[in-house]
Amino acid sequence: MPIRPAATARRTFIGIDFDPLDTNAAVEWLTQITAETAFGYVVTPNVDHIVRLEALGEKDAVGTELWRAYRGAALVLCDSRVLARLARFYGITLPLAPGSDLTVRLFAEVAQPGDRIAIIGGDAPLLQALQARFPAFGFVQHIPPMGMLRNPAALDAAAAFGRDSGARFVLLAVGSPQQELLAARIAASGDARGCGLCIGASLDFIVGRQRRAPRLVQRLGLEWAHRLASQPGRLWRRYLVDGPRIFRLAHHHHRGVRR
Repeated sequence: MPIRPAATARRTFIGIDFDPLDTNAAVEWLTQITAETAFGYVVTPNVDHIVRLEALGEKDAVGTELWRAYRGAALVLCDSRVLARLARFYGITLPLAPGSDLTVRLFAEVAQPGDRIAIIGGDAPLLQALQARFPAFGFVQHIPPMGMLRNPAALDAAAAFGRDSGARFVLLAVGSPQQELLAARIAASGDARGCGLCIGASLDFIVGRQRRAPRLVQRLGLEWAHRLASQPGRLWRRYLVDGPRIFRLAHHHHRGVRR
């Protein structure tokens, strides 16, 4: 069985059971992982993830598998200041542990010289940049094709790579919901070891291919606006149409819990 945090009851918000760990506590949890630990994986739900989960529901195979992936994670961390503040409005405290911050600290504080780190996603220049920046670690990479979610053979190949990588950490950098589905498939194999982290674009931030919002903007909970301004054509619908649904979802779930 994968390691579970000791004495930390999960807190439910909008159908997701969160581990009440901040970044420091999550880093401490990661230090316990070895290359021989039974495989578990970390998911970091944000507003976009929860809106997608609620839209999919469990009415088809993809929705059912995705919900199962979030429920099966060894660690479920709140990635979003907007989500944390909304939960606080309803009396629920969700400590913040952004996935991008966790990835930075994994390289800086958790991974040790000689550790094997597997990457699923990205491209060859990304791997070269990571190898140049972190020469003490042994990187291996699998680059799946586009449209992996609709390609069962590609999903199976990526899961097999993660299972057989022999890595202490498997970094799933293929975006949501692909990365969560893939992490669950690696865990379901029964033979995998180490820890998988669903990290989205975190590696691009680390090597400087994308810029995160300034710290003040992050603390104000406006990182979404910074990303929207930097990629409006790709992100306008996510942040201006889909994202605001989170307020209605929170209201409906809160009413359901009170009843």
